[in-house]
Amino acid sequence: MMLTSPRLGALPGIVHAFFTREGGVSDGVYASLNGGLGSGDERARVFANRARMAAALGVEPSRLATVHQVHSPEVIVIDRPWGEEARPRADALVTRTPSLAIAVSSADCGPVLLADEEARVVGAAHAGWKGALTGVIEATIAAMEGEGARRERIKAALGPMISRSAYEVGPEFEARFRETDEASGEFFAPAARHGHFIFDLSGYIGERLERAGVREVEDLGRCTYGEERLFYSYRRMTQRREADYGRHLSAIALRV
Repeated sequence: MMLTSPRLGALPGIVHAFFTREGGVSDGVYASLNGGLGSGDERARVFANRARMAAALGVEPSRLATVHQVHSPEVIVIDRPWGEEARPRADALVTRTPSLAIAVSSADCGPVLLADEEARVVGAAHAGWKGALTGVIEATIAAMEGEGARRERIKAALGPMISRSAYEVGPEFEARFRETDEASGEFFAPAARHGHFIFDLSGYIGERLERAGVREVEDLGRCTYGEERLFYSYRRMTQRREADYGRHLSAIALRV
């Protein structure tokens, strides 16, 4: 049902999970633990799945908070839950409130969970290529520091995302990265198709974390595209021309 980071798991007073697609009530392309409110799955099933995830984290379902993700660098600092219909538009959350789980959804993009154990501040970021390029990692760290964290104490874990071997991109994609971030070149390699490239998303996210001053970064090294039994994948869905796809949640919370 879920994966955990040994590094984050060793921190007392903090609980986290990178949920897989297993252990839920949805069926069809959403089978089975679909947490995506933006999917076409039956709402009752999505809420039932989210309740199971909340229980695994030890919080009430109403205290599992997500945002309406828009592939941006926007971060929300949260101290109380909101109704899911009132979700703000952002791609990361930060909190220092106990028993409030903050979560991001993904299905190939990079979920990143962060924690400063001493300051008791946690963060969750949705880092797709656009968010990573435009600064969602740095914005999340800055928001955590605003709540008392220190970047050199922050520990970060990268959850399941599309792996380098499965992420072929076109020349315009590579050009955009080079124009915006000159240091990004090392994360591209020539693909078999002429003029195309293979992009290392997890490597790029990890490098942005380290560049921002996070000293301890763990990558679970799991591929959403290749491990179909465990993960949803937007790219796999588009290549198969399926109607829709499920979303994972990756969440972190402070214990009381």
